[in-house]
Amino acid sequence: MDERLIKPGLPQPPTFDRLSDERLYRKQRLAAAFRLFAHFGFDEGVAGHITVRDPEFPERFWVNPFGMYFGHIRVSDLVLVNHQGEILEGDRPINAAGFAIHSQIHKARPDVIAAVHTHSLYGKTWSTLGRLLDPLTQDACAFYGDHALLDDYTGVVLDVSEGERLARTLGNAKAIVLRNHGLLTVGHSVDEASWWFITMDRSCQSQLMAEAAGEPISIAPEIAQLTYSQVGSHYMGWFSFQSLYEMIVRQQPDLLE
Repeated sequence: MDERLIKPGLPQPPTFDRLSDERLYRKQRLAAAFRLFAHFGFDEGVAGHITVRDPEFPERFWVNPFGMYFGHIRVSDLVLVNHQGEILEGDRPINAAGFAIHSQIHKARPDVIAAVHTHSLYGKTWSTLGRLLDPLTQDACAFYGDHALLDDYTGVVLDVSEGERLARTLGNAKAIVLRNHGLLTVGHSVDEASWWFITMDRSCQSQLMAEAAGEPISIAPEIAQLTYSQVGSHYMGWFSFQSLYEMIVRQQPDLLE
C-alpha cells in the first residue's frame, strides 16, 4: 500500500509481549467475527468455519464448534485443533470439511493467520457462474489480480487431498471462488480475512445486480491496479474491520466471555 495513505494517528495492529495476550486477542477477534457473520446473515445451518492460527503453536488453530450457531459463539466456546485433526482444547466436535480445507491452507501458507469460508448467499450464487469478479467498483478492486477460481465441484470437501488441491489453486492470493460452493478468504489476521469475506460477498451481490440491470462498465486495468494498491493491502483489510469489531462488542459484550 502507498504509505502516503496511512495518516498519522490511524490505529495500527497491536504487538504483544506475552503469547497468552496475543492468543486471547486472536480468540476475541475470532468470536467477534462469528457474531458479525450471524449479523450479516452469512450463517447457513451448520456450514461455515473461520480459523485462526495459535501464536505459540503455529501448527494448531482455533475454530468454531461444529453445529453451534455463529450468533451464540463466545471466546470460551472455541476449539483448538492440530493439523492431524486432534482436538486439544474444547469439548465439542469440529466440522470435518472445515478441517480438511483449513488445515491444508494453514500448512501451505505460513503467512496465513486466519481463513474464512461460509455459504453466504451472494458468494455461493456468484460461484455458480464459474467466473472471477470483474473490477466494477472501487471495493471490488481489492481483489483485482488477487483471487483465484477452483473451476469444478466434487462434493463436500471431506478428504485432505481435496483441501490440498484447493490450497494449491489459491496460491498466494487473498481469496478464491469455489465453483458451486462459495467464497474463501485468507489474511494476516482474523480482522483482515473476515473483512475480505464481507466485502467480497458484497462485491458478488453488486456484480449480480449490475449484470441483471444491464451491461456494467469495468474499471480500466491500470486504474483497477492503482485502486488495488489503495484498498487491497493487508493493512486496509485489518483497518476496515475495526469499526465492525467495536460495534459488535458494544452490542454483544458476552462474546468476550
